Amino acid sequence: MKFDSHVLSVLTTAVDAVNRLTAGYALGQPVDAPTGEGKAAAVAEALSADGRPRPRVSAADAEVLVGVAVRMREIFEATHAGDLDQAAAGVNALLIDTSARPQLDKADGRWNLHFHGPDTTLAKGWAAGWAAGLAIAMGSDLAGRLGVCAAPYCDRVFVDESKNSRRRFCSPQCQSRVKAAAHRARAR
Repeated sequence: MKFDSHVLSVLTTAVDAVNRLTAGYALGQPVDAPTGEGKAAAVAEALSADGRPRPRVSAADAEVLVGVAVRMREIFEATHAGDLDQAAAGVNALLIDTSARPQLDKADGRWNLHFHGPDTTLAKGWAAGWAAGLAIAMGSDLAGRLGVCAAPYCDRVFVDESKNSRRRFCSPQCQSRVKAAAHRARAR
């Protein structure tokens, strides 16, 4: 099963938002959530993760999207832990809070299903899109493809696009760290 390109694009930015905007660990090092003016810059980076041009993000929009990223982290963690009921409840709450509604938009000669909130602010539009992307994944057999890195001291999230649905790490660096540690342990 594959994600369609639009859903994958939305999920890519959702993953980047969670990983850039929430505190935790990455590659064995502590990561702080951005603060102050850094929030808007981090949000803009996340929104361009799929190759889109980097948007201008207001402080107010950044605050909203940081809050959404924290909620999405909880959804990824619940899905990864196998608690699909909790994950679905989180997605449903996001759908309600963002007032996501389906709409067909034409881009590059193709119709795509997008989800918009009742207003067209940057924050509401992206929050509704992220909620809908997670809902599409959760409402299909793709729910098991939302993951959290299995490496020690790393809690970055990812979407497993592999054919066999066996991805365990957020990056090749984390996979290498774990393999190197296992090799060192065997060598002792």
